[in-house]
Amino acid sequence: MNVTGNKVLVFGTGKSGIGAAELLLKAGAVPVLYDGNEELKAEDILAKLPKGSRAEVLIGRIPEETLQELSLVVLSPGVPTDLPLVRKFREMGLKIWGEVELAYEFGKGDVLAVTGTNGKTTTTSLLGEIMKAYQDSVFVVGNIGIPYTEEAPKMQEGSVTVAEISSFQLETIERFHPKVSAILNITPDHLNRHHTMEEYIRVKESITKNQDETDTCVLNYEDEVLRRFGEGLNLKVIYFSSAGPLEEGFFYQDGAIFHREGQKTEEVVKTGELKIVGLHNYENVMAAAAMAYAYGVPMETIRKAALKFKAVEHRIEYVTEKNGVVYYNDSKGTNPDAAIKGIEAMDRPTVLIGGGFDKGSSYEEWIRAFHGRVKYLVLLGATKEKIAAEARKCGFDRILFADSLKDAVKISAEKAEAGDAVLLSPACASWDMFKSYEERGRLFKQYVNEL
Repeated sequence: MNVTGNKVLVFGTGKSGIGAAELLLKAGAVPVLYDGNEELKAEDILAKLPKGSRAEVLIGRIPEETLQELSLVVLSPGVPTDLPLVRKFREMGLKIWGEVELAYEFGKGDVLAVTGTNGKTTTTSLLGEIMKAYQDSVFVVGNIGIPYTEEAPKMQEGSVTVAEISSFQLETIERFHPKVSAILNITPDHLNRHHTMEEYIRVKESITKNQDETDTCVLNYEDEVLRRFGEGLNLKVIYFSSAGPLEEGFFYQDGAIFHREGQKTEEVVKTGELKIVGLHNYENVMAAAAMAYAYGVPMETIRKAALKFKAVEHRIEYVTEKNGVVYYNDSKGTNPDAAIKGIEAMDRPTVLIGGGFDKGSSYEEWIRAFHGRVKYLVLLGATKEKIAAEARKCGFDRILFADSLKDAVKISAEKAEAGDAVLLSPACASWDMFKSYEERGRLFKQYVNEL
């Protein structure tokens, strides 16, 4: 789509919105940055863009005459697609893209795209390291924290883009076409946005909608929804399994990851030699290895990169040890399933800090995973009463409440004894008290180090 000289509305003024506006400026368009938050100041938003740019900023409402001038609307991932204003854009016949679609339109080279409820960031980071060991021009972008739009202008025909793609970003794809895609797992999440589990699954699976028989999709064999989905795909499917051998694909068995293809089975890596721990991380390694292998990366290159790889920040990240108590930052455990992985990775009695923004999740399965591991549950944020009620129903009543994260760290330190762990793994998003899970995680580390 040629946007030169056209007005394009960029809905959302955060990192993704600014990245989209900068890409549109480079493409010769006139971006109109819009935000419904009337407390924002237009001059502060313009200051984030190149000096003297042609961009415009609108706060609060969009004049009718501006709507008539638009040729395209670009939604930031945080903007729900069922907002009345977005419905109005559709009724007007305006083309609506997300940041990913815009970046894909202007980017070059091949795309390797990772989605799933949990494990996306670790898998994307590892795959990025594997690809950098294999190829010169590699970009790691998306939900991982680097806007795709920011990197798109730098891409060449021989580039490889490794993209972490969220369900919010998949809602607005049109022509986005990964050479290799992966869906790591699907468990309930973001139901406040997608409303039903069926819709959430549909959106996740749409990552393959433009792929054809020359492309590959990597899927978790132990996820029944994904196993069935793979059976109906008209493209190459590679499965991975953490529960034992597969006839074809990548699997974990007896302390090692293997790859089986036809009559040949080879060991990829011994899991005891990896710098990341836990069965969920072995799944992430298998997914990244499968994607790289599908793209043609030699197994030896995959093996070396996997052995060097360290845990990503905020995902069961070791912080420090104080008075015999080990502190872990799992701020990226933003839903119950991810937080279960955090608990399962603990090999000592644990004081757990949880709670935050309510995404409409049930916490029962998470609480059931406490058995024999969690000594105390320290709760904060919007969900603290809801989680406490579910915990008591499950027979867990060693619950303490905190007014702030700093308070939660202090309470946890008082309750923990030498030989214990303190784990921040909230099972909730951060948006009730923090800008992001990254901010929450960094503050946790700061408060722990200040003890």
